[in-house]
Amino acid sequence: MDVHAVPVGSMQNITYVISDPPTSECIILDPSWDLDRVEKIVASAGLRPSKIVNTHHHFDHTTGNESLARSLGVPVVQHAESPLPHDSSVSDGDMIRFGGSALRVLHTPGHSRDSICLEGGGRLFSGDTLFVGSCGRTDLEGGSARDLYRSLFGVLYGMDDALEVLPGHDYGPSPSSTLGREKATNPVLQRRTEEEFVAMLQ
Repeated sequence: MDVHAVPVGSMQNITYVISDPPTSECIILDPSWDLDRVEKIVASAGLRPSKIVNTHHHFDHTTGNESLARSLGVPVVQHAESPLPHDSSVSDGDMIRFGGSALRVLHTPGHSRDSICLEGGGRLFSGDTLFVGSCGRTDLEGGSARDLYRSLFGVLYGMDDALEVLPGHDYGPSPSSTLGREKATNPVLQRRTEEEFVAMLQ
């Protein structure tokens, strides 16, 4: 699959246009601001959007949903626990398919109850669960440091080190990384007890 990473807005968000080259079908992950830039990429590459997917419900990842869904005529997909209106729900282990490509849904609560990561094609779209060099905050409504610990170490840590990590914000020394590099350098992925992790995030 091909990936267009689009920096948007003033909060260092990244919207992703993820496409299946043989069919030109694509999904749009976390549209928020600068929708004209996103639509320009879709049009210039001759892509056919089939759905909008959100890694979680926070406004800086979803504020473009309604406008873009209406413009492109596509449904909005969110985790089943999302409090926002959406057309289709996914749960842990589900596959989001577009053309001949697919991304596996990983439910990774902690930043929010409905947080998900998507894995496929050698990539991990980590939303606000894991950033380059840090992780999403847990002090917002629905956040939980204990849930995030279990998501990071129970779900993500055991995955392939070669996976390219593509987060929801460009908050680190680079816009992307690898899971192996994050295990080696990211403070939140250093082995510690759950209690130590919770204390670190307080």
